[in-house]
Amino acid sequence: MTTQDDLLPVGLEDALPARARAITTAKRAMLDAMDSHGYDRVRPPLVEFEHSLAGRMDGVATRRMVRFTDPESLRTLALRSDMTVQVGRIAATGMASAPRPLRLCYAGDIALLSADQLDPARQRLQVGAELIGTDSVAAASEMVSVAIAALKAAGVANISVDFTLPDLVDTLAEDTLPLDAERRAAVRRELDTKDAGGLRDAGGEAYLPLLYATGPFDQAIDTLAEIDVDGALGSRITGLREIAATIGDRARVTLDPTERHGFEYQSWFGFTLYGEGARGALGRGGTYTIKGSDEPATGFSLYMDPLLDALGGPEADEREILFLPLGHDRDVGARLRAIGWRTVAAVSDSDDARALGCSHVLDGTEPKPL
Repeated sequence: MTTQDDLLPVGLEDALPARARAITTAKRAMLDAMDSHGYDRVRPPLVEFEHSLAGRMDGVATRRMVRFTDPESLRTLALRSDMTVQVGRIAATGMASAPRPLRLCYAGDIALLSADQLDPARQRLQVGAELIGTDSVAAASEMVSVAIAALKAAGVANISVDFTLPDLVDTLAEDTLPLDAERRAAVRRELDTKDAGGLRDAGGEAYLPLLYATGPFDQAIDTLAEIDVDGALGSRITGLREIAATIGDRARVTLDPTERHGFEYQSWFGFTLYGEGARGALGRGGTYTIKGSDEPATGFSLYMDPLLDALGGPEADEREILFLPLGHDRDVGARLRAIGWRTVAAVSDSDDARALGCSHVLDGTEPKPL
């Protein structure tokens, strides 16, 4: 019987056996894929000082964090809202002397004070990887490739990757399409929402052609190159072409150079990952700088809820299960588990093998179908 005291807060939920199994299987597959590419796993704590969580990356909003006072230090603590910042701290402190480029991966829950309109969940499992100590086309290409490999290992089909240029407005506003500092934020916002009228009202009429440099990569990148009459974006356009070329037929590539949502701390390159069946983005990544150490890095984060959507949700467990009666030979049970059987041992005479979901019962030393 459920009482008022048993209700969970909005945005939080239990993962029951089928979902928990699907999450664990996908997480393990993605981490194994990252490990195969040379990424070592780290496990940062769930709670840190608020200042540390907010101080390593630009654009990290402390107002989204669950915060409270540490009774020991009397300083403000926070539940992590993004594990990327923690990996940046690890690289800058405990692994500051490790050889570069440094390859790290992670998996863990993050928490948000309140949900957003696109995703009501306030607790999310984040899985990702970071390549620290280099900022190059080769590093960006590796990150995109590892992200695709991780999603494929989890079973995601028909992956697409959408490229963006997070610093596009700042780059063009310096000389090519001059904008004062006060108008840049408004222009970024209107470009992000694809609002042509709002863009004109914000004084960004010269930026309107950028709205048409979107879509399938080959066509969109040519349009962007035509807009770039003085070559201010030349190195970025070349870099995007090189990254796209490394993907080949492993994923569909698109371009939306003005996209900013989710790229608050990325620098010249960002990418969003999608998969067939997922209601939203499976993850995001890009280049950034770790504040404090000023090290360049490239990374990505993947999120489990949309990934499970892409996989069609948790499936029923169709494994055969062996019922072990009271008094069974424990050595026999151990032998059968070692060769792949899943067993359920009786703890009373009233245990019903069929009711417990078992497909076989141990008869002496061998399994017998029910």
